Amino acid sequence: MGKYRKEDIFRIVEEEDVEFIRLQFADMFGMIKNVAITSGQLAKALDNRCMFDGSAIEGFVRVEESDMYLYPDLDTFEIYPWRPQQGKVARLICDVYCPDGSPFEGDPRYVLKRVLKVAEDMGYYFNVGPECEFFLFHTDEEGRPTTNTHETAGYFDVGPIDLAENVRRDIVLNLEGMGFEIESSHHEIAPAQHEVDFQYEKGLKAADNILTFKMAVKTIAKRHGLHATFMPKPKAGVNGSGMHINMSLEDAKGRNLFEDPSDQLGLSKLAYQFMAGILAHIKSMTILTNPLVNSYKRLIPGYDAPVYIAWSLAANRGQLLRIPSTRGSSTRIELRSPDSAMNPYLALAACLAAGLDGIKKQMEPPKAIRQNVFTMSEEELKKEGICHLPETLGEAIEEFEKDDFLKAVLGRHVYTKYLEAKKEEWNEFRYQVTDWELGEYLYKF
Repeated sequence: MGKYRKEDIFRIVEEEDVEFIRLQFADMFGMIKNVAITSGQLAKALDNRCMFDGSAIEGFVRVEESDMYLYPDLDTFEIYPWRPQQGKVARLICDVYCPDGSPFEGDPRYVLKRVLKVAEDMGYYFNVGPECEFFLFHTDEEGRPTTNTHETAGYFDVGPIDLAENVRRDIVLNLEGMGFEIESSHHEIAPAQHEVDFQYEKGLKAADNILTFKMAVKTIAKRHGLHATFMPKPKAGVNGSGMHINMSLEDAKGRNLFEDPSDQLGLSKLAYQFMAGILAHIKSMTILTNPLVNSYKRLIPGYDAPVYIAWSLAANRGQLLRIPSTRGSSTRIELRSPDSAMNPYLALAACLAAGLDGIKKQMEPPKAIRQNVFTMSEEELKKEGICHLPETLGEAIEEFEKDDFLKAVLGRHVYTKYLEAKKEEWNEFRYQVTDWELGEYLYKF
């Protein structure tokens, strides 16, 4: 049974003096879009009769088939705590449907729901705990974002060295006001870099939460006169921002299926197979977990981000996949390559589908790497069978095109439109002449 019924939402809207409701959905790149309505139009919205022009959203539909409908997910109803307390603003996250009443296959949320249904049919329920990193920078005189900061704080520093401690606290309190369970928050390694970690949730809610989190962070940062960015690598010479994904499966009774106390590492056979599936598909998935040209500026040695396809135990944080030390109900796998620019619906759909593929095919992962991979020579890496992640968006595109498995996961529409967009982005980047090139070559040659 769901959290809310229609009558519950009507009652809350009236009792809480909610004046505006945002009907939100995500585009192909994980950007929030919305149609705002007044409370007087709520009945129409809850009857799934709110329409929008799908041709205006990149990756959706053509002009001649532009009518799309928003079907609100009643359980996502939340009031924004940072908005005015009179004439409040609430939101409903929506699924996108076609005029004939069928789900729109280009809706990223639908892609994830489809994979979650496959898992459920197998008796598995997907839990996700994201670790979200971001930067808080100053704006210029005209309010435009910069990469400037007065901060010199580092990992786990506190105020007054951490100049944005109050901003981060404001973010956490507002998120808790929307029902988030925040496990922790802290200053990250780079100046002006921060991290907020969520309690794990079921896959769909976790993806919804990531989108809501990014919007909340940007909104609250702006109230403090700062610009929040989830760009993976906004500054050279410092760590980039990742979004580590902690994953596990449970059964219908809530039992963690990755736990096995009899195993040397405390992991079940299912956990090893799930991990093997991700390792097998990670190259082609990287375009979803690391979607931008800029994403690959983060995936370089020396900045606490994975570069090689390998897994390890808790102590080794340089690996792609890590097994945190906690066991029992908290047994999980941590994927460390994703960054904060990802579309959470598509990235989580790919992670879950890859893990399920490992289970179906009873894959076995390679042996764990206990040493620091960054100190290994190319010869040692080759001997251990350790490969690189894609090093550019261009390489990620090539890997994406090779893997028929992901075509089936995403569906023809999303796969085709996403690939077209990423090829265009990569080509646009390749055509540019950068300041680095001018500084390096203009005088010399």
